[in-house]
Order: sequence, then structure tokens, then C-alpha cells
Amino acid sequence: MSNSTEQGLAEIGRPRPREATRRLLAGRGSYVDDLDLPRQLHAAFFRSPYPHAQIVSLDLSAARALPGVAAVLAWGDIEAVCKPWQTVSASFPGLKSPTQYPLAAERVTFQGEPICIVLAASRAIAEDAVELIEAEFRELEPAADYRTGLEPGAALAHPELGTNLAWSCELAGGDVEALFAAAATIVEERLVFTRHTGVPLEARSILASYEPSAGTIEVRVSNQVPHQLQVHLAEFLRLPMSKVRVVAPDVGGGFGIKMHVYPDEVAVCAASRLLARPVKFVADRIESMLSDVHAREHVVRARMALDADGLITALDIRDLHGLGAYSVFPRSSTMETMMALRPMGAAYRIQGFRAKAEVVLQNKAITGQYRSVGHPIATTVTETLVDLAARKLGEDPLAFRRRNYIRPQDMPVVNPAGLRLLDLSHEACLDKLADLMRLEALRRDIAQWRRTGRVIGLGFAAFVEMTASGSEAYGRGNVQVAAVDTVSLSLEPDGSISGSASVAEIGQGIAQGVAQVVADAVGVPLASVGLTTGDTRGGGHGGGAWASRGAAIGGEAAWEAGRRLRAEILRIAAALLQAQAEELEVVDGVVRDRSGAERITLADLAETVLFRGHDLPPGTEPQVSVAHHYRRPQDGAIPTNGIQASLVEIDPETGIVSCLKHWVVEDCGRIINPLLVDGQIRGGVVQGLGQALLEACRYDEAAHFTTATLTDYLVPMAGEMPDIVIEHVETPYSGSALGAKGAGEAGTCGAGAAVLNAVNDALAPLGARLAETPIHPELVLRALGRLPEEAA
Repeated sequence: MSNSTEQGLAEIGRPRPREATRRLLAGRGSYVDDLDLPRQLHAAFFRSPYPHAQIVSLDLSAARALPGVAAVLAWGDIEAVCKPWQTVSASFPGLKSPTQYPLAAERVTFQGEPICIVLAASRAIAEDAVELIEAEFRELEPAADYRTGLEPGAALAHPELGTNLAWSCELAGGDVEALFAAAATIVEERLVFTRHTGVPLEARSILASYEPSAGTIEVRVSNQVPHQLQVHLAEFLRLPMSKVRVVAPDVGGGFGIKMHVYPDEVAVCAASRLLARPVKFVADRIESMLSDVHAREHVVRARMALDADGLITALDIRDLHGLGAYSVFPRSSTMETMMALRPMGAAYRIQGFRAKAEVVLQNKAITGQYRSVGHPIATTVTETLVDLAARKLGEDPLAFRRRNYIRPQDMPVVNPAGLRLLDLSHEACLDKLADLMRLEALRRDIAQWRRTGRVIGLGFAAFVEMTASGSEAYGRGNVQVAAVDTVSLSLEPDGSISGSASVAEIGQGIAQGVAQVVADAVGVPLASVGLTTGDTRGGGHGGGAWASRGAAIGGEAAWEAGRRLRAEILRIAAALLQAQAEELEVVDGVVRDRSGAERITLADLAETVLFRGHDLPPGTEPQVSVAHHYRRPQDGAIPTNGIQASLVEIDPETGIVSCLKHWVVEDCGRIINPLLVDGQIRGGVVQGLGQALLEACRYDEAAHFTTATLTDYLVPMAGEMPDIVIEHVETPYSGSALGAKGAGEAGTCGAGAAVLNAVNDALAPLGARLAETPIHPELVLRALGRLPEEAA
């Protein structure tokens, strides 16, 4: 499908603030913790204090006897109303991940795993009851370090498997051996990435209410994918999907961590069904840090080959990935593995690609998809090698990138890593970045600052990100992930448009963007459009919020639904006015002819259709409610691209790295709402800077979690963030009417790589180098040789 939207659109491309902003800022949000139901119970969990242990006995009597406690349940108490699950997928053949239970059955496999659920009149009483549970454990040796987890004699995360190797894969394209043998230059690096997690303002929260008379359950949950959760809850609770309603009200951030199945949330639903009472659970911050999915624990050994002309010819990658105790359900933790490998080198004209990954089970929190899944690894590995190559050749790093970029005339192309690349704009983004930065003047300033003794560095990172994927991303797999999104629209008696969309609003503003698309597609003022999102009862099935798919898939569904409704409006108007539909148009809620003369308002038309159908010409049979399901017919994912730059300063006495300024130029295709896109990019950059400089989920040698509070797990604060300057190139995606691509994760994709390259640019004159994130002061001081021997 080629781009077919009309010129002169009133809303698409306009920077509109989110409609919900005023309500949320006034404190009128409706988050899960704001909701209460009659006869509601509060849940608290008894969680494993050990990374790996056999449950010898549980004594729940004292907890059950506490006044105000309605029930204390272990797995044996709830298994009659729910079942366990196992993550399997034909997309990841040979994947090993044992059966997982809502409440641990016989053995615990990571610290924080839920064992019992306490239901009480208040959260405080429930927590007091948790303290009264007496449990006896037999500690087992934990699999703590994924880097040694495959060695002979290593402790096993799941002894029954006989190995910690959860999955391995090899990707290859082109003659890599020959290209490296013929290479004039080879650069290589070993990069270490420490696991981290999303830290949304709103922790995971759920309120489940089972109605025994109807056999229905209504689940209000802070979640990104309500339709997907509906599928799994129906399966696990053994209920028809028609009896399961999932509603995601206001959601205080997700970042990917709220699109997985969590044992404690399933246990809450099972408890509500068992007791026939509403049950609420709101995780506290320690619980979130312990049990939310983590991400991006990798050691990558990478080589890059270049020919005599300084052109990149091949990449050779070895990736060791820490998985956690299970592969997350349903998408599998190994999706991160694939998305860390495939985009490597995607910005460049490589001829050969080879990658091998080994994914290792550990007695640690499960890992899963987190903002820009895998791409920050891919970008950091690629751009580190690119900078190494440019430095080795004595070439300007941007000139080197420009010579090696995939060019417009090269596309579409399937590269050796198997990615189909099209509609990219690397050179245009680079040109705009140089202008945005006033690059030559900035380089003169850096030279002057260095002469005064300041340790300053400038780093760049080009990126390609695969966005807006659906079930196609899982290849031939059996993972139940929606490829579609659905928008349903109705013309109301006053001429306004009401409807629902299967996209999920999690703070990114997609509801606003979809409403703008509907307004232009139908031809009505934005104020006339009212949409609901995040409710499985509100309309057709859809994918929710992940892979930056809202505008590219949900927006396309909105455009097509709006055009269908508009066509029906024009057909009815033509019958009423005794005109030809093709001679009419809808502008600002009025049907007019091509001369611009107003003929009938949508309010008058709707009133006729809905209240005075007898006045319609015979045979008109109006349909003023439409629904459109959109699934992209080609391209399993849409590639986007851009380039980022970061200016940093290092204090050589303390090792503290300060980011002074950060620039982003990105191409997300047609921009529906620039204000929302810039907000998403800015927020994504902040998370990328956190990954580069601060955030780390750390465990000790016995796999005990040591960063369970925000005192220990450091996140970026406003005072530490630089100015973030953003510009765009718009190359519409050629496979859709809107031409929109994904935008929500671009900032995270490249920010960490740009910072690492900037730090190494600053350290280079001092003869030092780093290849690990986050870049804590200790690492910097070690690289500079300024730590005392006893501290090393």
C-alpha cells in the first residue's frame, strides 16, 4: 500500500497535548490503587528469602488466625481454580524453561518468588500476617553467575534439566570466514552489560473481582496488553474468554515490564475466584525491584572486518545472555537475545554476518522485554566497533559512518543478518545532526576545553530499530501475540464520533494520536472525537502497547476505520441530498459539495439516521457504526533510523561522568503529533542515559539481590539530565497509508551507545578505555589507574 493520505490535514502533524494531561495534573487520575470495591480484600505475598531452596514445610496457622485475615493460600489451595504454565515457542526450538506456578509449589528459584498469598481487610493486616508465616527451607546452591553457568560442575538453576543452557542459536549470512581472512583491518571488543529494569512511577497493580453467579471475572490492572492478558487469564483460570474482562485504566508507565504474565497477578485472580470477593494487590517498590522483569544482562565479544578501502565487510558476534530463573511467559526472554543480535550492523553495508548466542538460566529474577528490546545492546556493540575502526584508520567518526551507511539506492534490501531494510535516511539524519550541533564550532570548543585540562568527550551512535511488529516477530512460533489492532467508530446523534481502540494508553499519549487520525480521516474537529482504550469489552482484539506499534498499526486501523465511516456518511448524504457521493466531502463536521457550499451537518445527518429513519430514501440502509482490524500485509517489522550524539565531561578525581548535552535526529516516518513524539524520545534518552551511567540490578555471589531500593538502584533525576535537543527527518513508511513508523523507543536505542563512545573519546588522550555499562565512577578510576591497589 502506498501513502495515500490527503494534503492539508488539520490534525495529523499538529503538536497537540494529551487530552488527559489536565485531568492527571489535577490529581483526578484513575489508577488501580484509586479503585475500591465492596467486600474487597487486600493481598500481600510471602516471598522467598532465598535464591534457591526446597520448601520443606509451611505453617500458616498463626497467619490464618490473625483478626482481619480472610485466607492464607499456598499453591495447593488454589490449584483447583487455576493452572501453571510453561514458556514454549516454535520460534525458539529447544528452549528449556520449566513449568512455572502462580505460587511456588515445592522449590523456589529466585529471591522474591511468591510462595503464599495473604488476603485481609487491609494491606497492613495482610503484611502483619505474612510475618507470622513459619516456613522451613533447605537451601540449595544457586546458579549465580551466568558467565560461569555453563562451565562443568556449575550449580544448576533447575537441577532436573541437567544444564543451565536455556537456549542457543546461530545466525549467519555471507562468507564471514573469507571476509575476515581478506580483511585489511580488524577491530574487536568485549562489552559487558549489567542487568537493569524499568522503574515506572506506578508499580504493578491489580484488582480482580470474580462474580460466581455469572462465572465472570473483571480484572483492572496496570498493564500494557489487556487483550493478551485476557487470553492467558481465561486459559489459566479455565474460563471462556467471554467471561473475562480486562481493563487497563490510567497506567503510570510501563516501558515493557507490564506486558508479561506475573505469577503474583495470576494468584490474585485465582484468590478472587476461590473466595468470590474482590482482591487488590499493589506492589511496593521493593517487591517491584525483586519481581518485575529485568533485562539486558549480556557479555558480547564482537569483531568487525574492513577492506583496504576502509569499508565494513563483516561482523562476527558471540553473545552470552543471562536469562533468569525462567523464560518469561508468553513471549520468552529469548526475544531479547534475537533483538540484540539481528540489528547489529544494520545501518551499514555489511556483506557478512555471523552470530552465536548462548542463553543461561540463573537463580535470579526473570528477564523480559524492556524498552527498545535488545536494540541498545545491538547499537552499543556496533557503534563501539565503528568508533574503534574510525580511530584505527585515523578517520573522522562521522565521515567513516557516512562512507559505510546503507544508501537510499541500496534499499529495499535484506541484509546478511536477515533484516529487510527500507525507507531509511541515514545520510539525511547525519547532515541534520551536524547542523543541529554546530559541529565544527563545537569541536573547536572541545579542543579549547581540553587545553585547559578538562576531560571532555563527544560520542556518536547511529541506529536502526525494528518497530511496530506483531505476531510476525515470532516467526513460525505459537506465541499468542496479536498482529492486529482494531478501531471501532460510531456517529452519535449530535454529530460527534465515539469509539474504542485496542491500543493501550500507558502515558505515551497514543489515545491522543489516534483521535487526531480519526478526526482527519472522517473530517471532524478533534473536539468531536471521543475514544476509549484499554478495555477488552470495548471493541475488537488488539496488540496493546509494545514495539512502538501504536501509531503504525493502531493509527492505521484508525485511519481506515475513519475513512470507512466517512464513506458511509457521504453515501447517506448523497441519498438525502440527491447528489453523487464523489461530489461531496466532509470538512469540520459538515458535508459540503466540491464548491465549498455546506449541504448538511453531521448532526442533522445523524439525527435523521438514528431518529427519523422513515425519512431516508428507500433502500439506503445506513450503517453509522464501523470497525476496522488492521494487520500490515508485509514487513514483519518497520525499520526506523537516526543518530544521536552526546557531550560528556569526566571528573578525573572522582570518576563521575556528567552528560553536558545530548542531541537526537530520528526518522519515525510521518509524525502524527510532534509534541508526543518529542516527549517519547526525550524520555527514552533519559532511560538510555540511566542505562549508560547509573542503573544496575546487582546480586552478590550467592545470588542475593542487593539493589532493592532506590537508594541502591540509581535512576536519573532531573538535575542530572542534560539539555536534550531533538530534530526529525520524515521518510514515510511506503507500506501504509499514513506512513507512520514507531517512535517511542528510539531515544533508548542509541543514547547509551553515544554516551559510551563519548566517554571513550574523553579517555583516549589519557590512554584509557571502557567497555562496560553502567559507567560507574569506580570503573572510570580503575581505567585511569587511580584506585589504590587494595580497592582494585
